[in-house]
Amino acid sequence: MAASDRDLPPGIVARALRASDLGAALALSEEAGWNQNIADWRIFLDLGGAVCLTRDDGSPIATAATLPYAGGFAWISMVIVSAPERRRGLARWLLRDCVETLAARQLVPLLDATPAGRTVYLGLGFQDCWTMRRLVGRAVRMPALERCAATVRPLAPSDWPQIFAYDAAIFGADRGALLRRIAERLPQAALVAERGGRIAGYLLGRDGRVMRQLGPLAAEDGDIAISLLVHAIAAVPAPLTVDVPDRHAALGDWLATLGFATERPLIRMAYGTNAAFGDVTRHFAIAGPELG
Repeated sequence: MAASDRDLPPGIVARALRASDLGAALALSEEAGWNQNIADWRIFLDLGGAVCLTRDDGSPIATAATLPYAGGFAWISMVIVSAPERRRGLARWLLRDCVETLAARQLVPLLDATPAGRTVYLGLGFQDCWTMRRLVGRAVRMPALERCAATVRPLAPSDWPQIFAYDAAIFGADRGALLRRIAERLPQAALVAERGGRIAGYLLGRDGRVMRQLGPLAAEDGDIAISLLVHAIAAVPAPLTVDVPDRHAALGDWLATLGFATERPLIRMAYGTNAAFGDVTRHFAIAGPELG
């Protein structure tokens, strides 16, 4: 009999994910075909939280993670159930547990859903905010470096205070600790755009299990966003992935000219509201569905 949102099947228990579980957690995301590596899983242990389901406190058979932000909201992600354990209500139990944990902290739960997941999340009280598409470039044509709309250079340590303030206004919360960790993972993609003597955009990237992710990407306009990506794509080898909001379709269309193809749509959803946090007009690529 399937579990409800409140009850787990006999023999299955919930507990916090531990550092010693990271190998098993990675195996679950690998089984699902996802791009996370150990460094991604460590983000949740260090900056957020993660819960797992086990049989008698053994190896995890299912996981979920949360990542709180100071802007009054938090991310839910990494809801994974091992293939032999699916269709027993475990994912719904994990999601409900995350929602209740965050609500108790007065944080609005957000997540990025696939179309299949969206159906489940709607039934649990989530609402659509906006849509995006994951673009993957397995063989990428190099873009021309001329006609850049801004001066693009590597991000310097002295830039961080400005980047934190710039990003917080666009994302809707201070996520400085996360940005620093991402930047360390793929330094050649850590770029700043300047125009008129001030920061007009920035880009970070990180390594993944099967491809490198470019994002977050924030900029004053689409031309500056393209300028940042031009430099990153020239420096970072494929395969690459970029998650682009549909409101910035022109950026996605430009990536398509380089060989990027849509892998799947994604829907940003929030629990109990359809209000978008931050400034979506300058948010050209997210950090990833697991991070926001």
